[in-house]
Amino acid sequence: MGKIAFVFPGQGAQAVGMGKDVYDALPNSRAVFEKGDEVLGFPLSKLIFEGPDSELKQTVNTQPALLTASVAYLEALREQGLKPDYVAGHSLGEYSALVAAGVLSYEDAVTLVRLRGRFMEEAVPGGQGAMAAVLGADREALALLCQNVSEESGVVELANVNCPGQIVVSGSQEGVNGVVERVKEAGGKRAIPLEVSGPFHSSMMKAAADRLAEELKKVTFNSPTVPVIVNVTAAPVTDPEEIRELLVRQVYSPVLWQDSVEWLIANGVDTFVEIGSGSVLAGLIRKIDKTVKVININTLESVQTVL
Repeated sequence: MGKIAFVFPGQGAQAVGMGKDVYDALPNSRAVFEKGDEVLGFPLSKLIFEGPDSELKQTVNTQPALLTASVAYLEALREQGLKPDYVAGHSLGEYSALVAAGVLSYEDAVTLVRLRGRFMEEAVPGGQGAMAAVLGADREALALLCQNVSEESGVVELANVNCPGQIVVSGSQEGVNGVVERVKEAGGKRAIPLEVSGPFHSSMMKAAADRLAEELKKVTFNSPTVPVIVNVTAAPVTDPEEIRELLVRQVYSPVLWQDSVEWLIANGVDTFVEIGSGSVLAGLIRKIDKTVKVININTLESVQTVL
């Protein structure tokens, strides 16, 4: 029997109505949404279930909303008795993974990601930062192109190494535009500018990371019950203090998602369970390795039929 990894999506996977089926059917899942409303002091669940989409898309709302939906489905899955050997999450999803591993309480996690979203939005004035998805480029060649463009027109860096042929770059508007225009130099087919409110996972997020570091100091970090594969190093971490430090670095460092999945597969994982909204990670995992099994847990039915 191979090993199981629970993986949790990040920003961009959100959808109005996510989690409503488990909220209606399962008391433990409903309690997660109710606790979120109580901790944050506003009706987050109403925004998740009813929208509007434009409000749900705001980083400051998206982050606690996605975490809450992911943890609600996680609770539903726990009732089925399914346990992971490892956990990982994409960017924001790392907080869901830390809840799954018992490192953070849901209450602390939802408080932190609400602040994280706010700090990330406020770190760079609107219109000064950007992100773009680059398709088909060679990773080393793209890193070199980013370095050249950064020296010539403005900072741009690798932000998300998602899967072979899909890498997101992030930085100044000028820098990202430079990569978009010159993408063929790195063997890229094309680059698609992303609708985001800031240059996430770039060095321009340092101010947000510093503010988050202060908040992380106030929170208890427990030893994980299962190893957490973190974005910054694509390696397992079990020391609570190291996890705290890596969450600060995560804000301005690239998300090494492809490397994380490859590490998990190399260490015996043959089943990935994506927990939350959408199926973004499932798509990426299949592009990394077609032979592994990927299960989506994003409906009540998927929870009930998982075993």
